[in-house]
Amino acid sequence: MRVTRFWSWFWIALGVLYFFLPLYATFQFSLKAQRDTLSFLAYQNVLNDPKFAETFLFSLQMAVWTILVGVVLVVPTVYWVHLRLPAVRPYMELVTLMPFVIPAVVLVFGLIRTYAPLFTWTWMGRAVLVAGYVVLSLPYMYRSVDAGLRAMDVRSLTEAAQSLGASWPTILWRIILPNLRTALLSGAFLTLAIVIGEFTLASLLAQPAFGPYLALMGQNRAYEPAALAIMSFALTWAAMGLIQWLGRGRPGGSQLSGTH
Repeated sequence: MRVTRFWSWFWIALGVLYFFLPLYATFQFSLKAQRDTLSFLAYQNVLNDPKFAETFLFSLQMAVWTILVGVVLVVPTVYWVHLRLPAVRPYMELVTLMPFVIPAVVLVFGLIRTYAPLFTWTWMGRAVLVAGYVVLSLPYMYRSVDAGLRAMDVRSLTEAAQSLGASWPTILWRIILPNLRTALLSGAFLTLAIVIGEFTLASLLAQPAFGPYLALMGQNRAYEPAALAIMSFALTWAAMGLIQWLGRGRPGGSQLSGTH
């Protein structure tokens, strides 16, 4: 038991070091903007740049829309597959793996060739960007929802809700979604991280996103990119914490009372 506990803590410590040492090195380098002294000059330069807040808020807005569209698209589909079409699940898994096979640059060129005539409207370019982000995040959102539905007895919950007179929208809103709270938060975390750091789609679609701004800063500056990396890491985790806080509440259980 002692040997097992030692190796468990050893691998945990190794993982923590592997994760935090690069962050510490990046943070230390970001403090060397002034010669022979440690200062937050690089952070001040980033905060004084209006493009920083503009691009980060834009990407955060796109992330929220991506999460909402992903939930609306994935949850009813996967729920129906679990309930009525279990034989289709292998094909669903294959389709959701396609974003890993098809590079993002191929996806964005397909979007450009298809929807380029409509890009004269600003909202259309952003809608196409959100659609591309939904495709990129589909493997993570699908697997989070699929794992959440596997953990519950979907058929029994549905039949019990129907016996109380609940409609299909009520079943999804009052029964399925509360039970999927943890799974949806996991998918939202991964989607947020993907959107905040994504470069290819936003760059080729000429959208003012955070990924292209970070790449441009890295080409022209030395210490500011390191400061920007630390700040983006902190802001991304703060956004994830906000999602967690907004999603907290009663643990998702079988909410059958009052559905009729």
